[in-house]
This record gives sequence, C-alpha cells and structure tokens, in this order.
Amino acid sequence: MYFPEIKQKAIQLRKEGYSHNYILKHVSVAKSTLSDWLHDIPFTPNQYTLDTIGKAHIASGVYKHQIKVKSLEKAELQARKDILNLSDRDIMMLGLGLYIGEGGKTDGLIRIINSDPKVIKLAIKWFKFSFGIKTENIKVRLFLYPDNIEKDCIEYWSKQIGVPDSQFFKPTIDIRTNKKMSNKRKLPFGTAHMSINGSGVYLHRLIMAWINRVL
Repeated sequence: MYFPEIKQKAIQLRKEGYSHNYILKHVSVAKSTLSDWLHDIPFTPNQYTLDTIGKAHIASGVYKHQIKVKSLEKAELQARKDILNLSDRDIMMLGLGLYIGEGGKTDGLIRIINSDPKVIKLAIKWFKFSFGIKTENIKVRLFLYPDNIEKDCIEYWSKQIGVPDSQFFKPTIDIRTNKKMSNKRKLPFGTAHMSINGSGVYLHRLIMAWINRVL
C-alpha cells in the first residue's frame, strides 16, 4: 500500500538532493513507481550524494534529467496548443473510445473497469455530460489483494473520483494462491469496477449501437 505520506517523503528527499537508490532505502516502493513520482522533480545533488556517487556520474545524471524535464515541458505546451476547448462531440467520442477499450459489452450492464483513477474519473465525466447521469447513480466495487487495506482503498478511490464511499459495494478480495507476489504491489489501491445504477437496458444498447457505428 502506497500511502500519500510515503510519496511526499520520497519527493521531499529528492528535493533535498538524494539519489533514487538512497530514497529507495527509506521508502518501500517499487523502483518504477519511484521513477514515476520523481520524473519532473527538480534535482540538485547534495554533498552526501556527491560524495557517494561521484561528481562525474552525478553530472551525467543531472544532464539526462534536465533533458527529460525539458522534453516533458515541450510536450505539455504542444498538447495545450493541439487540444483547445472540447466540443460536445469531442467529449462524446472520447468517452466512446474509452468504453470500447474498458467498458462492459455483455449482459446489458454498463460498467468500466480500470486501476487508474483518472480513467474512471473521465468515464464518470462522460456519463454525466453525455447522458445526464447523476453522481448518486454511480456505484463502485473494488477488487483488492489480501495485503490491501480495504478502508484506505475505498477512501482513496472515493477522493480521487468524487463518489461518496456510501456508494461503494463491499470489495471483492483476490484470494488466488497462485497469484504472483510481484504483481500484488503493482496495484496498491486495487482495481475499480464502476457501474451505472438504474440506467435501464436502453442506455447500454445505445452505447453498443454507437460502437457498432464507428467500428
């Protein structure tokens, strides 16, 4: 479980000039996760880092980091230029593309499954904007691992996607004994299965008709 305070500690250590390897010894996270957290954090090595790793190696790392940061900034500016205000049709098609990839296609049930809160949040925005779905009609069930803390996961998802925890079903726990331990930590807050309650079969049929129209 990666609590917010763990991420903040990692970011603070980076701002203080410590290397990735040093930070990994003080926070229990995967190397890839740490890299994702720190990729755009300014880095100036402190004396401890310079003494431990060496100036030449640090200089090379800082240079590469600066190139990466500049590339990210350039991409962000280009994205702002390319994507201006979204039209109603833009939002409708964006949500439809999301549903094609992540949405339920059978049983007449409207649901979207993903481990990224941003994806679920986008889906909720789509349902509200394109169909007039209200927040109280949105239900969520989390699929967790035994090492996840149920209360913390529900609290995390509720805050991220803007759905009250009272609208979360009891989570389903993955108890398969053959599940690789290395995969568990990749989903620290589990996977969210978001569904629309009381929407009727027609809405699902309409979405599927749209999908058939564009495929």
